[in-house]
Amino acid sequence: MKNEMKQSSVRQMIIEKKKKNGSTMMIEKAVPAILLLTAVISVLTTVGILFTLIFETVTFFSRVPFLDFVTGTKWLPFIEAKGNYGVLPLITGTLLIAGIAMIVAVPIGLATAIFLSEYASDRTRRIVKPILEVLAGVPTIVYGFFALTFVTPLLQKIIPDLSIFNALSPGIVVGIMIIPMIASLSEDAMSSVPNSMREGALALGSTKFEVAIKVVLPAALSGIIASFVLGISRAIGETMIVTVAGGSSPVMSFDVTQSIQTMTAYIVQVTTGDAGYGTTIYYSIYAVGMTLFVFTLLMNLLAQYISRRFREEY
Repeated sequence: MKNEMKQSSVRQMIIEKKKKNGSTMMIEKAVPAILLLTAVISVLTTVGILFTLIFETVTFFSRVPFLDFVTGTKWLPFIEAKGNYGVLPLITGTLLIAGIAMIVAVPIGLATAIFLSEYASDRTRRIVKPILEVLAGVPTIVYGFFALTFVTPLLQKIIPDLSIFNALSPGIVVGIMIIPMIASLSEDAMSSVPNSMREGALALGSTKFEVAIKVVLPAALSGIIASFVLGISRAIGETMIVTVAGGSSPVMSFDVTQSIQTMTAYIVQVTTGDAGYGTTIYYSIYAVGMTLFVFTLLMNLLAQYISRRFREEY
């Protein structure tokens, strides 16, 4: 009797397992197809964006010579009859903002990463990191109004000649915005350095600061430099802060006290209705967008190269 009950229960378990295996197999077959579909959608979206940029940019260069675009020092699409489409003033404004942002973000972000990785207790780290994440989640339009209504008046007390729209204020605020990115990525790179290296340096008589600067920092250099490059890429592509606080004067100048215009700010200016569809000015935003795309692509490729070239294996 007991043997029959055992056989019956075993048979029932086998039947139930087959049913479960059937549904599991269906899920196992469906999941790769779903994942492949999402991957294909991502690739097709990227290809579509790139195709749109290339197609419209070619239309622009059929009207404006390529050499005039890349070497021209005047960007006056709205003023003159034919317009001047030299992109260098927009590139200068963009690089000026990115340069100021990195001067602000690199030392503060790196110092924050060193503190979180080498000095902060677990409790302090649990408090500081969420604050940094909140800072990263603030909308950029809020940063823009913060630059215009708070930072600029504050700077005008120090620099009386500073105009209401300038490069210095948005550059500083863009730097504040990318601090969480640099700090987080650098801290991750430093935290991945084995503790045995720290302990060995401490055993040799090094101070905690010397360990952080002379041991941990060089060991995590690839990740730290990659975070800097990605920060520059983020600063180059910033839109709303420079649109609100930077002005709309495309001049080829490195004077941080005067109004400037970046590539992203020009795109916003045109897309708000300043140009009709099919005009040269309309197609110019795609040429500027392609220039911006090339800049950010090169920055990302540089970050990947640095990560591979200087990566330390432990």
